Amino acid sequence: MRFSCLLLLSLMLAACGGHTTRVIETPETRELKGWQKPYEVDGQRYQPMREHQGFSQRGVASWYGKKFHGRLTSNGETYNMYAMTAAHKTLPLGVEVRVTNQRNGKSIVVRINDRGPFVAGRIIDLSYSAANKLDIVEQGTAPVEVVALGYPQTKG
Repeated sequence: MRFSCLLLLSLMLAACGGHTTRVIETPETRELKGWQKPYEVDGQRYQPMREHQGFSQRGVASWYGKKFHGRLTSNGETYNMYAMTAAHKTLPLGVEVRVTNQRNGKSIVVRINDRGPFVAGRIIDLSYSAANKLDIVEQGTAPVEVVALGYPQTKG
């Protein structure tokens, strides 16, 4: 069972762009869920954050669309390029973040449901819809600020 979970996680992380991915299993991380465990992509190690409070980051955003539409994301959802979601290397999956395009001041809220981007210098990979609302699609990238907001409130 544990092997199956690790294999599934590796496949999901690999879906983020065909990179070589390895989940790092240690005695300290044994009880964590697969997406909470440290992982390595193309020789670079990443440590997912346990908490999001106070997180803010500035850097370059990119977006991903049709090539990944319908594939599994790191949290096991099917990627929908029309949903307001994004990939981040270390933020907890499920947390919502405000992303502000530093060129035009436009701001959106997206939910982190995937890992990436695994391209040097980029901090967040937005869904097509999210990138479109920020006017990033044509340029492909833009300087942004990412601020963690918390987890979505459940309705009901």
